[in-house]
Formats: sequence, structure tokens, C-alpha cells
Amino acid sequence: MINVQEIFEEKMKKSISVLKESLNTVRAGRANPALLDKVVVDYYGNPTPLKNMSNISVPDPRTLMISPFDPKTIPNIEKAINIANLGINPNNDGKVIRLGVPQITEERRKELAKIVKKMGEDDKVAIRNERRDANDVLKKLEKDGEITEDDLKAELDVIQKMTDKHIKEIDAICYAKEMEIMEV
Repeated sequence: MINVQEIFEEKMKKSISVLKESLNTVRAGRANPALLDKVVVDYYGNPTPLKNMSNISVPDPRTLMISPFDPKTIPNIEKAINIANLGINPNNDGKVIRLGVPQITEERRKELAKIVKKMGEDDKVAIRNERRDANDVLKKLEKDGEITEDDLKAELDVIQKMTDKHIKEIDAICYAKEMEIMEV
């Protein structure tokens, strides 16, 4: 029984960590190397994450600087950044690529806040699906006679409390990201 709790607790935590990673890629008007996490560059025919083929630094709050290990890859990196549709134009001097992160408009901030809310809602759905799966497993155990009806009720209650805790955590994470986005 405790094994069921541990399994679904782990799945719920994994879902939240995926949400955090996704929220890192949402641009909040500040330079953040996580903006480039999803950028994949064609490196001699192999799709390679940008962070694996360059150093990414933040020399000032509005600039990202990409220093490729192989300067010959600069055109491919620029192409990958443009394909990633980050809303940032790359500039290169032959050795490094600079990305000026523009100040975002109020309208765009509101759009990004809606995107963050949707990501949070999608994650809540995933957590609820995990709860449903856990409940199904527990009901099957009770049906098979491995646990009693009282144990079933207690376990269902524990799973519900875990779900509520994770939903509150998602709300807090999304609220913090929305505040970061709306900050001028």
C-alpha cells in the first residue's frame, strides 16, 4: 500500500519538475540562459542541444552571450535560434553570438501570463490523472482482496491529500511566474 503512495508521489513530483522546466523557457523580459534550453542546432547532421555545444552567459540583465566551442557553427546556431521562434534576433561578431532580450509590452506580458496559467492547468490535469490511476490501483487491490475496505478508504484519503498538496504547489509556482512576468 505504501508502495502505491510512493509511486504516485514520485510521478506527481516529476510532473511538477517538468512544469518548472517549461516555465523557465517562458521569457519574462530578463536574460536567462534557460530561454535557450529548447534550442537544438544541426551540428554536422546531428541535432544537438545548444547548451552542449557552447557556453551561455549573461553579461548584463538584457543580454545573453553564446560562445560556441567551434566558431564554425555560428551560422547553424543563428539558424536554430531563429527557428526556435524566441522573438530575439541573434547578432554575431565572428566569435560570439549576442542576443538582446527586448523589453516586453504590457499586452505581451498578459499573453505570457495566460500561457503560464494554461501550463499550470495542464499540469493540474496531469496530477489529477495520476490521482485517478492511483485510485484505480487501490480499488483493484481491494477487489482482489489484498487490502480491506477500511484500508482502501484510508489510502484514497492519503492520495487525495497528496493531490491537494501538489495542486497548491502548482498554483504557487504559476503565481510566482506570473508576478515575475508582470513585473516591469
